[in-house]
Amino acid sequence: MQLGMIGLGRMGGNMVRRLMKAGHDCVVFDHNQESVKALEAEGAVGATSLEDFASKLARPRAAWVMVPSGNPTEATVEQLGEVFEAGDIIIDGGNSYFKDDVRRSKMLEPKGIHYVDVGTSGGVWGIERGYCMMIGGPEEAVRHLDPILKALAPGIGDVPRTPGREGKGGTAEEGYRYFGPSGAGHFVKMIHNGIEYGLMQAYAEGLDIFRNANSKDLPEEYRYDLDIADITEVWRRGSVVGSWLLDLTAMALIENPDLSNYTGYVQDSGEGRWTVMAAVEEAVPADVLTTSLYARFRSRQDHTFADKVLSAMRNKFGGHVERPTGG
Repeated sequence: MQLGMIGLGRMGGNMVRRLMKAGHDCVVFDHNQESVKALEAEGAVGATSLEDFASKLARPRAAWVMVPSGNPTEATVEQLGEVFEAGDIIIDGGNSYFKDDVRRSKMLEPKGIHYVDVGTSGGVWGIERGYCMMIGGPEEAVRHLDPILKALAPGIGDVPRTPGREGKGGTAEEGYRYFGPSGAGHFVKMIHNGIEYGLMQAYAEGLDIFRNANSKDLPEEYRYDLDIADITEVWRRGSVVGSWLLDLTAMALIENPDLSNYTGYVQDSGEGRWTVMAAVEEAVPADVLTTSLYARFRSRQDHTFADKVLSAMRNKFGGHVERPTGG
């Protein structure tokens, strides 16, 4: 199958590589033409403009937009809407706000252009591990895209089946699933990232307690000089708190035990805020998720070791580069 990819950064470029490895054809565009040329050398068809991009796609055209959320995504979708025609599909695979998906879908509907929102998780490791995808939009368009989604997804792999799922069917076990009309995919991804904030904060605070267990303010008999890298390594093996986030934390700590290469200035990419907003709108208590968001705000004023752990995790799973030390 053929797919067009707009945005060849940390995730977009690797998604193209994973698709081509699976035998799919890719047309690629990025304002950075060096990125386009690099993928051309690997077998992709490059484009020099969105018009050129559209002309190189076979109908019904399918274009995956993988640019930063907000204005870059908005502008790209609008421009594609001008060059695409009825029956074509625009896929937003970034971290858009689900209400924006609903609005864009309505904007494109009179032209007969299908809009599909795909919440995508996998970061810089997705090229090898595959991408977890949460999908919303017109069901018929999603069915058309299934070969692409299947190739990008992790697949069942060696993950043990959940007891009781035998015979349930569907694609959830393969790491992707259609969840409903426009916005549903990014809504599920939004809450996914809100939960991620809480998990990361819990790890970070626990490791900060370990770091301070040898404080001179404690009675000497209660002081412990702990190897935090070894603690995370032990927990990776058989512990109930084991996870991929813990794996990445262990990796960062073995590289630099005091994480001095991180400032502890922790950004938030939007989904945490939107999760809290959704909780308020639904009158659902979300104490941990809200507190973890506020902790990121606080990190920009007063950096702790816990904040450095958060920075290290974000860098490891998503390639997010924090401000330099002292910045």
